[in-house]
Amino acid sequence: MSEVRIVGGLWKRTRLPVADKPGLRPTPDRVRETLFNWLGQDLTGWHCVDAFAGTGALGFEAASRGAADVLLVEQDAQLVAALRATQKKLDAAAVRVQRGNALTVLAGLAPASMDLVFLDPPFDANLFDKALAAAVPAVRPEGFIYLEAPTEYKAQQLAGFGLAVHRHLKAGAVHAHLLAAAPKPA
Repeated sequence: MSEVRIVGGLWKRTRLPVADKPGLRPTPDRVRETLFNWLGQDLTGWHCVDAFAGTGALGFEAASRGAADVLLVEQDAQLVAALRATQKKLDAAAVRVQRGNALTVLAGLAPASMDLVFLDPPFDANLFDKALAAAVPAVRPEGFIYLEAPTEYKAQQLAGFGLAVHRHLKAGAVHAHLLAAAPKPA
């Protein structure tokens, strides 16, 4: 079993176990470090959802940096058990773990209730567009969606969701996108 580590905040350098599961690709430490540099190191008071949690690296990273509420959503029972074990080990009061379908959970979130939605679905599941469509209504107007995908999402693709690229990074086979609401036409 391999590990990833929390990059910053309260639980900096804490190792998270990575189960050997097909399609499970935790966001690399370097990509998470860049993402949280983009967001600012302090997420105090933020409400976040890690929709395809897997190892929970993104969600636990947000909680480590002060997020008030982090919902980790995962369908796989073994991964849910691992997330709950990590939550207990860290005594992560701001973190909630929910077993379920990420698209269904996203669709059920209160409108404009999230500051940040992490979308890192299995690359072979072709859920990127469905996940974006489900996440957009849940994000506050000034909030962000983080999308990890095997290809770069261009402005034209994102415009259909009312989104624009705030930041983009390519690291190996991963394209990391920090998305925000597209500016309204004048």
